Amino acid sequence: MKEFNVAVAGATGAVGDVFLEILAQRNFPIKNLKLLASERSVGKKIKFKGEEFVVEKLDKDSFQNIDIALFSAGGDRSKEFAPYAVQSGAVVVDNSSAFRMDPEIPLVVPEVNPQDIALYKKRGIIANPNCTTIIMVVPLKPLHDYAKIKRIVVSTYQAVSGAGAKAMAELESQIRQYVNGEEIKVSALAYQIAFNLIPQIDIFTDNLYTKEEMKMVNETRKIMGDSSINITATTVRVPVFRCHSESVTIETEKKITRQEAVELLSKAPGVTVIDDPQNKKYPMPLFLSGTDDCYVGRIREDISCEKGLSMWIVGDQLRKGAALNAIQIAEILGEKYL
Repeated sequence: MKEFNVAVAGATGAVGDVFLEILAQRNFPIKNLKLLASERSVGKKIKFKGEEFVVEKLDKDSFQNIDIALFSAGGDRSKEFAPYAVQSGAVVVDNSSAFRMDPEIPLVVPEVNPQDIALYKKRGIIANPNCTTIIMVVPLKPLHDYAKIKRIVVSTYQAVSGAGAKAMAELESQIRQYVNGEEIKVSALAYQIAFNLIPQIDIFTDNLYTKEEMKMVNETRKIMGDSSINITATTVRVPVFRCHSESVTIETEKKITRQEAVELLSKAPGVTVIDDPQNKKYPMPLFLSGTDDCYVGRIREDISCEKGLSMWIVGDQLRKGAALNAIQIAEILGEKYL
């Protein structure tokens, strides 16, 4: 297989760490690897497959001779530096929100719309969707193909890792402070997260949905290639370290029975069904951190809607919700297009 010169922009962040972990695990065909980050991380040494790499500063000249640039450096950095990567001849797979809703840039989940990867040729960039959207659309795709989804109602239970390493550290420190009877300090998140739920992720928009909620609405329609799907979302930060969970109810044009849904999901790529209510078996974030699939359980016919179906979905948002999805895109890119 052909090998590629790969750059990871944002290599020292939480998702950047997982990028490197998965590139090694999946033995991605790397000829040369370049690790890029902001000035404060320059000179840091990172081991990859037994070899030590020195982090370099991300700048406009970083992408000479690079074939694939994996970006996880934040939206502003992506907007600034992704065009330079493209000008240098690289194809960018961007994990930020910077390009997701650009009509000229494909937004891809490989299990759902891999054919859209070919559209990268227009701008040289492929966008990686929001983590909550990815975790939801992977299981919904086979159901949509079978019975056409008309409406989605989703509530998310999002781990603090979605807010970064500082939020994870804050949850841990707040638990210690609570146990020791100390004052609980808040800095990374707007409110105390230990023993609490925060029903706001990102800022509110004019319609009183948050930006995170509207990402799920708009991105789902774009990925599924169906702007007619009605979607409402409520996104909530919960005191869980890693793995996002989602309660999803769909209404379809044709009724899907529970048994049909289990059969469809059991055959779907990237999906694992854990659904044995009699034995209390269902997906839980505690046990699924570090795994790659989207896990579905609590599958049941909606008693309030004749053609409704409800389910519970859990996925590791640092892996399938971010780094893994981007690397799967890069794998297809390398196999079929570069």
